[in-house]
Amino acid sequence: MKRLIADIREKLSSRYEPAECESISFLIFEHVLGYSRLQVHLKKDETIPDAKVTEIEEILNRLVNGEPIQYILGKADLYGLTFTVNRHVLIPRQETEELVDWIIKDNKLPAPKILDIGTGSGCIPVALAKNIPDAEVSAYDISAEALTVTNQNATDNHVVIRTQKVDILHWEAASVDKTFDIIVSNPPYVKEEEKSLMLEHVLSQEPHLALFVSDDDPLIFYRRIAEFAQQHLSPEGKLYFEINEALGKQTASLLREKGFPKVTLRKDINGKDRMICATR
Repeated sequence: MKRLIADIREKLSSRYEPAECESISFLIFEHVLGYSRLQVHLKKDETIPDAKVTEIEEILNRLVNGEPIQYILGKADLYGLTFTVNRHVLIPRQETEELVDWIIKDNKLPAPKILDIGTGSGCIPVALAKNIPDAEVSAYDISAEALTVTNQNATDNHVVIRTQKVDILHWEAASVDKTFDIIVSNPPYVKEEEKSLMLEHVLSQEPHLALFVSDDDPLIFYRRIAEFAQQHLSPEGKLYFEINEALGKQTASLLREKGFPKVTLRKDINGKDRMICATR
């Protein structure tokens, strides 16, 4: 085991920082051997069966070729929950967890009606349904494959999510006859010109449909969702977004123009403008 740990970290060092190498190595041992971090340390002199070593080497080869560990293992964690993920959905990230935490702690309604737009894996609506008692939660996405993942994650985490295939850029064509107390979205917001700033494995592996917008109109999803919210958000309801850190002021201005004068821009744990809440 000790030699295997060293080999893993050596192979991953060309692509990952030391702390991330260590974190990934523990995920591999948990997945292949069922060992916790403590067990890895306690069993470091143990001999690993050849079949398990081969399985670990196959995972390493995929990692070195740029495939994210979450897609290899088929799962990712957010807000204390585990979600199935694949190439049809984005991998949940820290800033999304912070957005979920904000909504949960901000909510004062006893049984809110919640909608997540562009749901992907369903990590946002599932976490909200799990943590807000009696919430009635819906989720939209343009991708049928993504909604399959959403439904699986709702089932696995024992919550009910009402899913619907909707192209939010053409929401008028969708059948929506209700209002919501909370509308949340982590829509595509990365400009094409920002691709050069992104990690290679994100560009090559994660779905571009969920990531990118044109440089000419980077706030298109925020505009259309705000217009949807004008019709389908309750009078005292709240509209939440994850945002492009470089477009915080522009996003806030757009929301005010669309009839949401009360706008709160919030920084993430790294001090970047990454979340916004708007009310009438």
